Amino acid sequence: MAQAGTIGERGRRTGGSEATEVAASTQVLARDTHVTLVEGSSFCVSDHAGDIGPTDARGLFVRDTRLLSRWELYVDGERVQPLTAVSQQPFACRFLGRVGARPGRVDTTLVVERRRFVGQGMREDLVLHNHADEAAAVDLVLAVDGDFADLFEVKEQRAVGRRTVRRKVLGGDLLLWLEDAPERRGLRVTAPGGRPAEDGLTFRAVVPAKGSWTATVEVVPSVLGEELAAPFPVDRPVEHAGPSQRMRGWQAAAPEVTVGHPVLDRAVAIARRDLGALRILDPEHPEDDVVAAGAPWFMALFGRDSLLTGSMMLPFFPELALGTLRTLARLQGRAVDVRSEEEPGRILHEVRLGVDNSLALGGEQVYCGSIDSTPLFVMLVGEALRWGAPRPVLEELVPAVDAALRWIEEHGDRDGDGLVEYQRGTDRGLLHQGWKDSFDAISFSDGRQARPPIALAEVQGYCYAAYLAGAELAEAFGRSREASRRRERAAEVRRRFHEAFWMPDREFYAVALDADKEQVDTRTSNIGQCLWTGVVDDSVARVVADRLMSPELFTGFGIRTLASDERAFNPVSYHNGSVWPHDSVLAAAGLARYGFADEAERLLGALLDAAEAFGGRLPELFCGFSRDDVPVPVPYPTSCSPQAWAAAVPFQVLRTGLGLRPDTEQGTVLAERMMPLLGSVEVRGLRVGGRSLRLTADEREVAVEPVEAAVRSDTGREVEEDDTAPDSSAPVGPVGR
Repeated sequence: MAQAGTIGERGRRTGGSEATEVAASTQVLARDTHVTLVEGSSFCVSDHAGDIGPTDARGLFVRDTRLLSRWELYVDGERVQPLTAVSQQPFACRFLGRVGARPGRVDTTLVVERRRFVGQGMREDLVLHNHADEAAAVDLVLAVDGDFADLFEVKEQRAVGRRTVRRKVLGGDLLLWLEDAPERRGLRVTAPGGRPAEDGLTFRAVVPAKGSWTATVEVVPSVLGEELAAPFPVDRPVEHAGPSQRMRGWQAAAPEVTVGHPVLDRAVAIARRDLGALRILDPEHPEDDVVAAGAPWFMALFGRDSLLTGSMMLPFFPELALGTLRTLARLQGRAVDVRSEEEPGRILHEVRLGVDNSLALGGEQVYCGSIDSTPLFVMLVGEALRWGAPRPVLEELVPAVDAALRWIEEHGDRDGDGLVEYQRGTDRGLLHQGWKDSFDAISFSDGRQARPPIALAEVQGYCYAAYLAGAELAEAFGRSREASRRRERAAEVRRRFHEAFWMPDREFYAVALDADKEQVDTRTSNIGQCLWTGVVDDSVARVVADRLMSPELFTGFGIRTLASDERAFNPVSYHNGSVWPHDSVLAAAGLARYGFADEAERLLGALLDAAEAFGGRLPELFCGFSRDDVPVPVPYPTSCSPQAWAAAVPFQVLRTGLGLRPDTEQGTVLAERMMPLLGSVEVRGLRVGGRSLRLTADEREVAVEPVEAAVRSDTGREVEEDDTAPDSSAPVGPVGR
């Protein structure tokens, strides 16, 4: 087994070598057709020269609005030829390029460097390096335009709506603004030493021999006439800017991870950076970390995505789970609104902040049309309890849990049959409201589309686990009668699920029940998540595991969303035959839960092979071709990358490979297995309650010991841990399966 290096080699630690992480992220970036920089909900997509063309779907996006639709650099009338792009941070990149030979020379002597920093705006430092022995006189033109297109218009390549964009030069600034929109947007482009015009900026530079010339350009957005704070002010070093400080705080709180499997070691390093960049900052609640779902098209808060990401990351970054729970609880449904599909107790699907709300789902900023966010919310609260979340935080969430469980019973179960179904409120909502939400995602084996209301298999599993989590929480706060009632409900859901969904002739569970309660009989990956939640009847678990790992569902790189012998199968579809890493890793966790360790390890190994092919960063999804036919995973053309729950996959691989579970009574963590696939493992900074732990493991033994370190509290403040003091945050109740 290849080893990543000894524990003492600091340069091989995930937390110890920024240069290693930069190199790994740069190699991932080199594989992509474009360069995506991310900071919170803002992002910039360009080509490898750093340019944004006026005819493509690239641009600088802030608050779901494309501000810059053109940003092209010309040097003496020539486009810059890209050499490389170096990923310094998820929000920062160095673009290195060159232009043609200077007059009278054969070789290029002028190197162009663009240092770009993206936040709720952008800063770009232009640097010309002259390697000739005489000064170079250079004319630069930066062509600039903005269309203020809504994200959905760009994503779906719609014609941009009728909007009037005004431009003018004011002093040394170029101003662009949108007039006829419900929410006025604008931007200011400024560059000391540059000459602004309505179509961009020009610079006349003299670059000394063997020297360099530098200019800085700022893009500062405005909303309703008020400028947003510049993310990287020119009057201070970049490392002192807000995004840089936030990333340093994230890295400082991160556990140090070293894994013998070199691909997993690399993937963890890349994933940690990606998740740090995807965090969204709420100025009113800066203590609460939540992640955007993924770049470029889902740079917003999504209930399902943030909850599953928080769940997979809980032992490593508990603040992410707790921040997500508090944020979603604040936005929990209070009333009935058919358009937005808000209902009392319901957890939202997504939040959008674009220039045109009419383009968003339901025509509202907050859309609640998700059938699974609500039970997933309760599941995560239960998991936070098991991992020793502070009692005051859990107490704060109890009313939201109660409301969510009431929603499952009163609104989720539409017809009182003990199962949870969905049907959109209007034609402005999502037709399918589970995680497979494309229009053709739920079909019968003969190709017919299922008709709502639809009860999804995995959603019944989420509800089963939610009732158990709610029971544990009720018991922790002395509500034993309510705890008993919720356990009874869980048992009934499990019984009802097997009765309604099991297909004896196919020896598998149906993916759904349609409006007529007919079994939607296709074989899908959804059942892997049923194993993960524990809703699968023990008597059929073995045959379910065998079907999941059959050639029809298992590609050799992951589990297909739809079996290859189903009529609707398409390996290059979004949900009808593709492979989603987060879905596959949860299936692996489910296999391990039921005792099928060999199958789980085989599936985890397949995912790591896919990660290696993608340079260490798993995408949102990839195509579902068989490995026997196509020996490499085939990229899906519009897959998000980085993407939150795909970034969490390497950490879930660690959890499943080690069989990690908390022991809050003892304030420690237990490792039930050590899959040989991992090689040796050290994790310094595993979190149970307020304690930080060091875990070391190999195929012979696993050891866990406390670590004296500064640990972030649930509010994000640094607190000094005392290993001799009792852990006041755990236990808060019994730990149940």
